[in-house]
Amino acid sequence: MDILTLNCGSSSVKYQLYHWDSREVLANGIVERVTIGGSFISHYAKGKGRVKREHECPTHKEAVQLITETLLDPEIGALKDLTEIKAVGHRVVHGGEKFAKSIIINEEALNTFKELSDLAPLHNPPNIMGIVAAGKVLPDIPHCAVMDTAWHQTMPECAYIYGLPYEWYEKYRVRRYGFHGTSFLYVAKRTAVLLGKDPFETNLVLLHIGNGVSANAVKNGISIDTSMGLTPLEGLIMGTRAGDHDAAIGYYIIKKEGLTPEEVEKILNKKSGVLGISGKYTDRRDVLEAAEKGDKRSRLSIEVESYRLKKYIGAYHAAAGRIDAVTFTAGVGEMSPVIRAKAIEGLESLGIIIDPEKNKLSHTHNAETDITGKGSRVKVFVIPTDEELVMTEDTYALLKGNYDSHTNFTYSFQSRDYENKERAEALKEEIKKNPQLKKIVASIP
Repeated sequence: MDILTLNCGSSSVKYQLYHWDSREVLANGIVERVTIGGSFISHYAKGKGRVKREHECPTHKEAVQLITETLLDPEIGALKDLTEIKAVGHRVVHGGEKFAKSIIINEEALNTFKELSDLAPLHNPPNIMGIVAAGKVLPDIPHCAVMDTAWHQTMPECAYIYGLPYEWYEKYRVRRYGFHGTSFLYVAKRTAVLLGKDPFETNLVLLHIGNGVSANAVKNGISIDTSMGLTPLEGLIMGTRAGDHDAAIGYYIIKKEGLTPEEVEKILNKKSGVLGISGKYTDRRDVLEAAEKGDKRSRLSIEVESYRLKKYIGAYHAAAGRIDAVTFTAGVGEMSPVIRAKAIEGLESLGIIIDPEKNKLSHTHNAETDITGKGSRVKVFVIPTDEELVMTEDTYALLKGNYDSHTNFTYSFQSRDYENKERAEALKEEIKKNPQLKKIVASIP
């Protein structure tokens, strides 16, 4: 049985085709520059390597059609017929209060996602476009939604209610929702495996650091607080988003610059964060390179981002009461020893210490690594996230009728024997080039 997952952004569509019976990825890739011209697909199929092909995609429908045509291509594809796909799982960023777990999409759910678009204007509209487009290309199979916000529906009121007029919550559901939930679910369960503990006996601080960045406090295996809020703008410094700042700044700049509220909102979402501070970059590799060459604003950007991370680790340590582990994930979290080191530096009083050499070695998307330092009371892990696998497993379980929320459901990756075959093979090749990497691969008790 094959399951297709789609993650639709404003100008891209990521996809993965997973064969359930053999538990392996048959194909994956991304269509980029959707709706803006110069579109192309970067596609990988097992045993056939990776290829790139140009193809204009003026809408998401053409992008989904391109994906299915590529999957059917006899030379580079992975399917003989589209009927081999039995269900499609879609990422939906904002599910509001209505959804605490993944669902099979119906008209009512789609209308809810549309109503929530104001709260996630950069994400929900393209998510919806992808659902509609895929429904037209693959109309006769179930389509499922996996919400980023669902994981955080366990937060207590004291964590999600803002210090604002309560009627705003009653009338408009203004509250903290949180995002990156699919990533946090995977990483929380994998961290529990590496600790050798029941997931519902673990207290964790999870840090998803990519272009979007958020922190998550986990107590007894469930989310109790997170840094993103009503929208994905709040919280940590991000690639282009401001994160926490004085709300009055927007009004101040409107008066000083003569901007509209819409223009200020765009600046806060697309021209702030790492880009706003450095003035040039969003990719942390570029920022780090420029900082090493003496660029003061790039250096400042690293310091500000890391300082904010450190503050959230401390805050969530306090919220959880005690923590068993701090886990880094996502592109920057997995690949930037510098930002990890600066985020942990000075937390020895909380019992959180990393090993500098192990941290420098941890630079891979293919291994779960243990970078805990000597004398640390808290484990520090780097775990590559796998949102696509969570989406696939939720979709399969919905198809079979045995799905439930994560508190009553066990995923395959919670097993001590779980292995991502694709990553395991890639890791073997990495270790051949860098045998030292083997020393930091996390062991399972």
